[in-house]
Parts: sequence; C-alpha cells; structure tokens
Amino acid sequence: MSWQQIRIETDRLVLRPPCREDFDAWAENMANAESARFVGGVQPRGAAWRGFLTMVGAWAIQGFGMFSVIEKNSGQWIGRMGPWQPEGWPGTEVGWGLMRHAWGKGYAHEGASACMDWAVDQLGWTDIIHCIDPANLASQKLAQRLGSRLLGPGKLPAPFEDAPIELWGQTRDEWRRRRA
Repeated sequence: MSWQQIRIETDRLVLRPPCREDFDAWAENMANAESARFVGGVQPRGAAWRGFLTMVGAWAIQGFGMFSVIEKNSGQWIGRMGPWQPEGWPGTEVGWGLMRHAWGKGYAHEGASACMDWAVDQLGWTDIIHCIDPANLASQKLAQRLGSRLLGPGKLPAPFEDAPIELWGQTRDEWRRRRA
C-alpha cells in the first residue's frame, strides 16, 4: 500500500495523508492567532504553503507524517495530527493542531489515540512524545488524558530552538496497557 492510500477511521473522523484540496483550510488555520499559537504561530499564505509541503514531503520521504483530520459528518478538514519526527527532533512525536471551531469536541483525544495506535502498530515506535509549550494547558490536559506524563524540558532544532517546550510522553508498553 502506498502512503497516499493510508486511511484511519474513528467514530467521527477520517485521518489520511494531506492532499492539495486540504490547503485552503490549512492556510486558514495557520492564519488564525488562536489555532496557530502553539504550532508555529500565525503564517501568511505563502509560509503556510511551505509548511503544508513539508508535511506532504515527510509522507513521501519518511512514509509518515501528520494526517489531515476530516470530520466525517461534514467532510471538512478540521486539522492535522499524527506522527512527526523531522531531523533533530527530540523524539518520536504524535502531535496535534485543530481549527478553533473543532476545539472542545473530543476530536483531539479521539484522533490522537488512533494516531498513537498507528505509530506503535504500523511504525513500530517504542516511545511517543508530545512537544508542548508550557503555556498550552489544553494540550497538557490532552497528553494526560492519553496517559502521558511530563518528562521534563525539551529543546527543538533550529529555527525553533528558542521556543519553550516540555516533553510529555510514554512508552509503547504503557500505551498498550492503557488501551487494553
């Protein structure tokens, strides 16, 4: 199966690699100060395009990247989440970033759980981290709901080396015990 055919379905979501049709919603998300605050900050459309292509490139080169999150009922793109490990990253991350209107509906927990299952089952990851800004209380709560614990401060590679982050995470075995 090619990476373009990968598809995960949950009760309310479809997770699949990004495609060209997702870009307008991606750009809208990255233009929103609240949504973009902890995923690189507000970006003009051109910068958002380059970030979008980075995600598609991760899929093409690594065979994984963050999924586009599609709400089943509406068919709308509502965010990105999934496995992420660019060069110099502090570990094997499952991250998330949803459009503001999708917050508070349980989508992040539902989708991140499916992504963590996929990362350990399909990618063979033995550890999963989440790089979370210390001010991002909502993501800290989600990490805790997923069973992750605060591992300590972390450092991202350039050009994000000055961004404060905490590493949250757990092992594959801890995740599987939680899911059992």
